[in-house]
Amino acid sequence: WATIVRPTQMFGHEDKLLNWFANMADRFPVVPLVDGGHALTQPVWVDDVAKVINRIVDDPEMFEGRRVDCFGPQDYSYAELARFVYDITGQNPTLSEIPVPVAKYAGNLLQYEGNPYMTPDLIDLWSEDYLPEMTAEEYEAQPVKDKVFTMKDLGVEATPIEKVAFRYLHRFRKGGHFLLAGGYH
Repeated sequence: WATIVRPTQMFGHEDKLLNWFANMADRFPVVPLVDGGHALTQPVWVDDVAKVINRIVDDPEMFEGRRVDCFGPQDYSYAELARFVYDITGQNPTLSEIPVPVAKYAGNLLQYEGNPYMTPDLIDLWSEDYLPEMTAEEYEAQPVKDKVFTMKDLGVEATPIEKVAFRYLHRFRKGGHFLLAGGYH
């Protein structure tokens, strides 16, 4: 039997979520928000997912044929994530609402680049809510026999995005974080 680990979108030092917004603002004056950035996601820190996998590997029989859902402590719209990133980086791009069909057309054209900024799959992902399938109460109330585990069940507490993102996004600031420091220059 296999164990299925299902994370929501992950964030971390080389992610394709928060870094995407910062990279787009670095290269272009306008950053697209698919369908206005209204879709929701509940991003999970990559290190938390790694801890879950470690726990599964330590006791594989317990998780045989089971599923583990990994998600962060809070949901965000993509527009909120963009503003969060630009608050950290000090970037000031124009955020432009792009309808899904237009974004999909752009994704179809750009998907063949070496490291594409947009693909049709990314547009699909960012145009629908990407959240856990149950509420916390529903996860808790499941019968033990068919229980879908969560990080909490494995003793892994979800790390808030606010605790980690600055560590790797401040590199996008002009002058880094030292430019804003006052004192002995």
